[in-house]
Amino acid sequence: MLLDTALFDRLTAEAKASPRLRSHLNLHESLDAKAQRLLVALEPGTQMPIHRHPSTNETQMVLRGKMRVVFYNDAREVIDEFTLSPLDGNFGIHTPMGQWHTLEVVESGTVILEVKDGPYTPSSPEDILA
Repeated sequence: MLLDTALFDRLTAEAKASPRLRSHLNLHESLDAKAQRLLVALEPGTQMPIHRHPSTNETQMVLRGKMRVVFYNDAREVIDEFTLSPLDGNFGIHTPMGQWHTLEVVESGTVILEVKDGPYTPSSPEDILA
């Protein structure tokens, strides 16, 4: 599969039409795969709760667009933040296992490559920082 502008444009159109303002394309064969690799198109206004992944690291590379990633401590205080854009030379972020984080999409048409260890496990309530 070629990862090109036409594919990114299709995913972006799907994200714009989605109530969640995001769309993804799995690049792994199943939710049980040892590596979860996916393209995610994100639009400004998409809501991503502050969350953590207790059993996997997460790597995100911005392929197009711009987003901000924010790290928090257990008290919901910001401990670090990063603006990611390939045009600015800030290509991605590696989030360690257990790190509270969220993202904010800055630019329409943002597409990222996300990689986590598998198998897929949905977030549980204790992994969302209320």
